[in-house]
Amino acid sequence: MTTAEADSDLAVVQGPLDWDEFTARYWDRRPVLVKAALPAPFELREVFAAATLATRPAGPYRTAPNAQFAVGRFQQSEPADWFPRPEDGTFDGYRRRLDAELAAFSPETRYALTVHAFHAFHPAQWERQRAFYEPLWERTGLPLSGAITTLFHGNYEHTPVGVHRDRFATFMFALEGRKRMRFWRERPWTEPVTTKLDYRPHLAASFTAEPEPGDLLYWPASHYHVGESVDGAAATSVNVGVPREGHRAGYDVDDLLLGKAPDTMVDPDAALVRLPAATAPLSAPEPPPDGALPEALEQTLRIFREYHDPDRMRELVATLALGNRSASGLCPVPPPAAPRPLADTAAVRARARVLYEPLGETLLYAANGHVARTALTLRQAEPLLHRLADRRPAPVGDLLAPLPPAAREPARRLLETLEGFRALTRER
Repeated sequence: MTTAEADSDLAVVQGPLDWDEFTARYWDRRPVLVKAALPAPFELREVFAAATLATRPAGPYRTAPNAQFAVGRFQQSEPADWFPRPEDGTFDGYRRRLDAELAAFSPETRYALTVHAFHAFHPAQWERQRAFYEPLWERTGLPLSGAITTLFHGNYEHTPVGVHRDRFATFMFALEGRKRMRFWRERPWTEPVTTKLDYRPHLAASFTAEPEPGDLLYWPASHYHVGESVDGAAATSVNVGVPREGHRAGYDVDDLLLGKAPDTMVDPDAALVRLPAATAPLSAPEPPPDGALPEALEQTLRIFREYHDPDRMRELVATLALGNRSASGLCPVPPPAAPRPLADTAAVRARARVLYEPLGETLLYAANGHVARTALTLRQAEPLLHRLADRRPAPVGDLLAPLPPAAREPARRLLETLEGFRALTRER
């Protein structure tokens, strides 16, 4: 990574990306535009395919909760007809269809498609994204509450929410078209608002970056920003946000007691904290009778009482930790495939690391963000998992042969489950 240009606001460097230089000079410090940051985890053809899956409604009268569509500055409440379709073929075909449909709907033909939790809709794309970021996690640590991935596509005049600041450090992968990102190092307005649509009076204090397809733009969580169309043409990019501010222990308690609910990970409007909130003032004029707790606290305590068993809590903690570690912080993960029978003659090879944790007389194991339990003991399973870790193909029968006869079928189920987790592949 060689420096081509640098000033006090934006650094411009030539790829490939050097993670040591990046973390030393730019991480949490200043924006940087990396030219030709290849290989990137996102390919335009796959991104379009994932967009058609991510915006597919769960039912005939529902809208995908992770997708938003705006015309001009207005979010649409029923945008299903304007989401990408497989028959559009490409983003260019999608844009041509929208141009015709929006012209009949409104004189305003600028639009913005936003898709949250985007990495959960294409397994190969998710795996490349995980591999891309693992060198960063080795230097900075795994994100506590997980990185987020968001697709942006459209010819919108500017980001629908206007100028804003996130709690995430952001990596923007430019895939198609031209898009300008405008930044302020400090909040440019004095009004008590968190976002601003009309920011023209503050342009002089800003600086910009215009990544081209194949470029990577990074900015810290400290910077206010807004995306702009350069020439009115549609642009496509994918942002990966790494949480750097505002992490709350309540998020972890929610995940621990209630599990990582898919709706809260893909729906930006879902409550981040799902335990009942103790919003009633503790010094209420009329306290509950007989010294009872306020109802909000009582509801929360009832949930905690269900988990008083230390063995149950140990299992919950291990499951959450294994899932997050094996996913490299990229949650939610693509759903597993259905297990298929593995004959003794089938040759298999590991294609992802498998983590495991003893739990009483059984074993928890995890790969690619999915966690399962096996009846095998640690002594039985560990040689098998070590054999898989060397990534050499082996017939299933050879892998099972060292095990006691009673342990071979549970071990076969373990291998079949790992194949469903996409951690194991069959060799032709």
